[in-house]
Amino acid sequence: MFDISFTEMIVIGVVALVVIGPERLPKVARTAGHLLGRAQRYVSDVKSDINREIQLDELKKLRTEIQDSARSVEQSLSGEMQAARQAMTHTAQAVSGDASPPAASPPQPSLAPSPEPTQPAMAGTATPATNAAGGPDKPAATV
Repeated sequence: MFDISFTEMIVIGVVALVVIGPERLPKVARTAGHLLGRAQRYVSDVKSDINREIQLDELKKLRTEIQDSARSVEQSLSGEMQAARQAMTHTAQAVSGDASPPAASPPQPSLAPSPEPTQPAMAGTATPATNAAGGPDKPAATV
């Protein structure tokens, strides 16, 4: 911290001995040591507080970056889901023979939980799938 050589410290000690006197010099030296220790602790506390603030600032920046990337992923996924939904709607209309465009797009599902609890599908209650011919076991007619 300070660049004080051994000879300079001896000169300071001799001057302090002459000015303060031999009886009070140990008490003054002890008090000076305590004050120097307090000053060093104060400086180290300030340094640790500054480091903590720097780390907190870095964490806040990291959090905003992660939130931004999460938003972009969410937007891209919702766009892809909407495109897939439109493609499925168009395919379903083409299969059913109705080629007219839909009047309105279906509502977007929200990420918020629904207010009503959903019932799990029960095993064995599923209906057999029908094909284009209308029957579950009949093969589709070729044209």
